[in-house]
Amino acid sequence: MKKKTGNWRLGVDIGGTFTDIVLTSGDGTYVSLKVSSTPDDYSRGILEGTLALLARHAVDRNQVAELVHGTTVATNAIVENRGAQTALITTRGFRDVLELRRLRVPELYSLNYEPPKALVERRLRLEVDERIDSGGNVVTPLDEKSVHAAIDRIEGDGATAVAVCLLHSYRNPAHERRVGELIRARLPDVYLSLSIEVLPEIREYERTSTTVVNSYIGPIVQRYLASLRRRLSSAGLAARLRIMQSNGGIMSAGAAETMPAQIVESGPAAGVVGVYHAAQRAGLKNVISFDMGGTTAKASMIEGGNRSLTTEYEVGGGISLSSRLIKGRGYALKLPVIDIAEVGAGGGSIVWIDRGGALKVGPRSAGAVPGPACYATGGDDPTVTDANVVLGYVNPEALAGGSVPIYPERARQALKDRIASPLGLSVADAALGTHAVANNTMIRALKAVSTYRGRDPRDFDLYAFGGNGGIHGPGIARLLGMKRVIVPPSPGVFSAVGLLEAEPEYQFVRTLIGRVDSLDPETVDRAFSELEEKAARFAHEEGVDASRNQISRAADLKYAGQNFELTVPFEGASWSSDSAERLARAFHAEHLRTYGHNAGAEPVHMVNIRLQVRIPADFAQPLVPAAAGNAGAPRDRKVVFEGQKAPLSVPVLATRADLGRPVARGPLLIEEYDATVVIPPDCGARLDERQNVVIEMA
Repeated sequence: MKKKTGNWRLGVDIGGTFTDIVLTSGDGTYVSLKVSSTPDDYSRGILEGTLALLARHAVDRNQVAELVHGTTVATNAIVENRGAQTALITTRGFRDVLELRRLRVPELYSLNYEPPKALVERRLRLEVDERIDSGGNVVTPLDEKSVHAAIDRIEGDGATAVAVCLLHSYRNPAHERRVGELIRARLPDVYLSLSIEVLPEIREYERTSTTVVNSYIGPIVQRYLASLRRRLSSAGLAARLRIMQSNGGIMSAGAAETMPAQIVESGPAAGVVGVYHAAQRAGLKNVISFDMGGTTAKASMIEGGNRSLTTEYEVGGGISLSSRLIKGRGYALKLPVIDIAEVGAGGGSIVWIDRGGALKVGPRSAGAVPGPACYATGGDDPTVTDANVVLGYVNPEALAGGSVPIYPERARQALKDRIASPLGLSVADAALGTHAVANNTMIRALKAVSTYRGRDPRDFDLYAFGGNGGIHGPGIARLLGMKRVIVPPSPGVFSAVGLLEAEPEYQFVRTLIGRVDSLDPETVDRAFSELEEKAARFAHEEGVDASRNQISRAADLKYAGQNFELTVPFEGASWSSDSAERLARAFHAEHLRTYGHNAGAEPVHMVNIRLQVRIPADFAQPLVPAAAGNAGAPRDRKVVFEGQKAPLSVPVLATRADLGRPVARGPLLIEEYDATVVIPPDCGARLDERQNVVIEMA
């Protein structure tokens, strides 16, 4: 990349094995670097990689204006139960809401199923005397003595975070606001979350759970971002720090410290944003994104040109997903999240044999430390990457431009000792079995966002990226009957590219209950106006130009007696005479599409209104990789494919540009700096005008 004095921006995505860094200039070209993640302090790996990339391309540190970061720090704190010691203050009689949940069991026939432990111990779930009814009327005034007694307990037990969630505070916030004032006066150093600030909407368990999650991860996220800012500042990087939100927008680091629950799915969201923009440019309306990294595989659906957002999300289970059918595995997080399903299967996932003699992949991962056996960095357990090395899919010498040496004999030995010999298989068959089991495990994520939503994956193209997406994508597409796989440029750092294509985006919600055909127009318009005013104030605090806001409205709707809602776009700037009819029609259609049936004659009820604010990007789009130098001539490598009696001698292209425009036939490998693409036998592959590798499945 030629040295310039423009507006440089950095995208940094932390994975379980690698940290990906992308640097772009004002003209939209970018360069990238992969470095090993540093789990002891992720900010150290970010700084070391950033400085190395800037030095390599002769960019002055003070020329970097913005760093956009996708992080799994919040998710990891929940999954690993490493959050802050948290207390909950709630209305008397409601201390066990976190334990009762929704009384849903995700494993229907498992009599011994145990839900995850509540994030707040019962001794720190404290009750205060007060009561507000569903209309917002005070039934029992707030007893401040009970509040001080709760604060005494918090202080005595040394809790470092507090969540406050009082009954019906979304209708009348006075009591909850006063409790917050008393806590801040006596415990100014405690991390405090009020449900009226985190999630001011109906549903007691979801509101309590979301507020508790916010406090539980708050100190962790706060310390991490403070450490990252200190490191960047001490190195002379004064770049504005923005964080990817779970909804696909970006926010300031300060806002992320206040609302860390908004960034729980920060990392996975970035890849979906990248696919969304790439699909728009290609004119593709229906796409499933498939992101396979070192630790997990993630899938999301783009339908009709729109990202799928949901507020029905649980985090902390073996598979993180949003599903109205599967509940109780994790902790409810009722905030706008890109509809992503995630399973614990990636390149670093450990291969093992269960007590019944069945081959299993994940969810435990070798991660960056100790890493797969073939890295020779201390890992002895075989992983999916080790299997792919044995099969010939992965370069047997080095990855990431030579920065990660590969020792194929260690991969072969690990598979032989732990898998092949115990099962009486050859090493090649053990590797093929590992590859097949990994594919079938990851299919769960794709089905969760397609089949389980009433969509047929055969109607979608598969966008495969991540360090291993191009290796496993074709096999997964074949299993699901999908016709086409698209591998974008720089697939191994594609999520970091997505970070740089994301825009400031904020969502606000307010409970508004009533039959849509009986709502008062003035009440609806006033409620939306108040949300717009709130959005304008927030944009000002974020330092973005509120005059450029692009606003969209939506409503959460349901049939009478239904437990959960569907979110439907609300068109128009105000509530008109035909708004109720249009909303009802849209709801009936969405209900039919989601559940396979509707009740068209039944009245439709509104529960919440939603406002989404997006600030259009003022930087170059699309982002394109800088021209690569000569990577070397094509060569051949022995590769093992399923269904083949012997290894095949397969051409290995050093860059996708060698593929050319005419359709090439597999088997074929494309081996680039950040990832490998496998074109199986009998499949066709071509390079389109946007430098995507398009694989037509046989």
